[in-house]
Amino acid sequence: MREFSYRRVSEVREALTLVAEHDDARYLGGGTNLVDLMKHGVETPGRLVDVRRLPLGGVRETPDGGLAIGATTTNSDAAAHPEVRRRYPALSQAVLAGASGQLRNMATVGGNLLQRTRCGYFADLSQPCNKRAPGSGCAAITGAHHNHAVLGWTGHCAATHPSDMAVPLAAFEAVVRYETLDGPGEIPLADFYLPVGDRPDLETALPPGALITEIVLPPVAAARRSRYRKVRERASYAFATVSVAVALDVHDGFVRDARIALGGVASRPWRARAAEEVLRDAPATPDRFRGAAEAGLAAADPLPGNAYKVTLARNLIEAVLTELAEKDGR
Repeated sequence: MREFSYRRVSEVREALTLVAEHDDARYLGGGTNLVDLMKHGVETPGRLVDVRRLPLGGVRETPDGGLAIGATTTNSDAAAHPEVRRRYPALSQAVLAGASGQLRNMATVGGNLLQRTRCGYFADLSQPCNKRAPGSGCAAITGAHHNHAVLGWTGHCAATHPSDMAVPLAAFEAVVRYETLDGPGEIPLADFYLPVGDRPDLETALPPGALITEIVLPPVAAARRSRYRKVRERASYAFATVSVAVALDVHDGFVRDARIALGGVASRPWRARAAEEVLRDAPATPDRFRGAAEAGLAAADPLPGNAYKVTLARNLIEAVLTELAEKDGR
């Protein structure tokens, strides 16, 4: 591992200044992703700035009735918070599905959003990877890619985003707030993750040196009736093969609102807007749910070894819609 300096801070301005002083400085939260990549030699920061003692933790209600979750809040605390569980149950379920208890107790909400989009080739320094070494190629395209993207990928990268938490956040149209030396800013989660394009090493729209301060969830009535479902290759801690976050508001047999986002299928959480449009103001019927699932995957372009993901994602959307509709009808 490359030698690096370490600083622990207690003020946001201090953290921003220390990172701005070094081009290769990085913020350190729980370290559950960054430290692993440092051990592999993939990440080689010259300075780590520990932000866990910054006053950025906790969950608070926003004036409009939403919730704001501080960036240094641990995943465990976010999942267990009564208001998160009551107002956005799919978010709590996603966090609990995302990792082991030990990891959730260390990992932070801000760090979770910033974990690297990656596959097995990313950490293998003997293989080409445009995300790790821009311009070197993508070994997954012609190699092992059964768990890679079926939506939004390019010939430069087909890795999938690993965050479970980000999937319901995308469905609920969360906003990421951050601080820079020039002042605060915010980015809707829909714009936070960059498309793959020809520079997969560029993953987020955060300005250089920016520090995430909180994630804001707007009030979404349908979110109270939401569910997160994850399919993975083993029951214990593993990235999603396919996951889905669904929120459904049904009244008198008709869908008033629907929110659907997918994980494990693209380089970022994938909002299935085409599926939502099929559902809104339409009868909550099995045929309509099936049509929505088909619309949500209509743009899929699987690689030779992962076409099964398209069928799996369709079935998962349809199943969760059915479960929520049946629950709403009782």
